[in-house]
Amino acid sequence: MARTPIKPTTIFSLLFSIWCCFFAISLAYRPGDVVPMSKMGQYHSSRTVWFDMIGRQCPIFGVNREVFIRVEKPVGYTGADPYKISFQVGREKFLIPWLLLINRKSSEVPMIDVHLRYSGSDLHGVTAKVIDMPHHFVETHPGLRKQFWDPEQWPKHVLIRYTWQEQSEIDVAAGFYVLFGSGLVLSFILAIYILQSSRDKLARFVRETVAESSLPGGGVAKVE
Repeated sequence: MARTPIKPTTIFSLLFSIWCCFFAISLAYRPGDVVPMSKMGQYHSSRTVWFDMIGRQCPIFGVNREVFIRVEKPVGYTGADPYKISFQVGREKFLIPWLLLINRKSSEVPMIDVHLRYSGSDLHGVTAKVIDMPHHFVETHPGLRKQFWDPEQWPKHVLIRYTWQEQSEIDVAAGFYVLFGSGLVLSFILAIYILQSSRDKLARFVRETVAESSLPGGGVAKVE
């Protein structure tokens, strides 16, 4: 008995499934893992390149904590224009849009409040905003206010607070949409399969119908 050759599409589908599995594993985190993070600055329409942050400044998966990051003096800094900062978080490269850090409409020392959403070993999203540093923190670090507002003292040290929020792994709405979409796809595939399996019967039915309609008198014998 001759062997049925394996179709190229079958091999491609298998390799694609294996690649997806390895890709998902490579993005998975474990509690306590360092989540890679990079930053970019903007001053007076001039931007820096992306700089990788060192491990002690990055988020730790599932761990709420506060750290200081260094902000270097921008090229051509005069203090007249606002200074903004942006971040990329995780191997997924979640983007935090530009945050106004210097020359805000506030006399308080700023801090960056970062919220990270996760479930299981997956990072699902990141949001951030600049807020006023709590007074109790400024009081326990009296040099922060002077250091931040001194135009000649660089680099600046800015506090980042990382807060993790665990999400349920069971998303009812998403599950409903997936189930509904899967049902539509299966119905479409089933309809194609039924149509292909009954193609011969349909062709024979059409031929017989055409043959009967071509008989004289509609194909009905006259009995006297």
